[in-house]
Amino acid sequence: MKLWVDGKAGSAGSVIRATVKEQVANINRKVVSRGVRAVNAMRNAELEVLKGQRSGRVYRKPFTKKATYTASAPGEPPARRTGNLRMHWNGQVKSDNAPAGGVAIVAELESQESYAGYLESGTSKMAARPFVEKIKEKATPEIQRIYSEPYA
Repeated sequence: MKLWVDGKAGSAGSVIRATVKEQVANINRKVVSRGVRAVNAMRNAELEVLKGQRSGRVYRKPFTKKATYTASAPGEPPARRTGNLRMHWNGQVKSDNAPAGGVAIVAELESQESYAGYLESGTSKMAARPFVEKIKEKATPEIQRIYSEPYA
């Protein structure tokens, strides 16, 4: 026995095709939404990693007489002096059409501070204060949970 469903207007084939197309669009919207949630998870992890006291040298804050702050020791995430590194991040979700009507996304979080790379990698005069891997480690479980949710 052979069952044939054609795609003519009003036929069962066209209804099935329209239903599948609607479901694919619905799942694509959910994927992009999860990308936004993943960026938020990265941002929350970044705020967590870059907060708190450090164990390096104590310095006087520039242009003050008595205020001090404790710098980070080599290998620790950067200490907060002005708060610019901690507060200036942009997150975005980029999406492209993928084969078979799907969507491919990239969720990214990027520091807008020009010195972030110097802190992460160090310079010839300063040891590295790595923080990117710590942010990834902290955000990964939440991101995995977000993308493991059912699409129903």
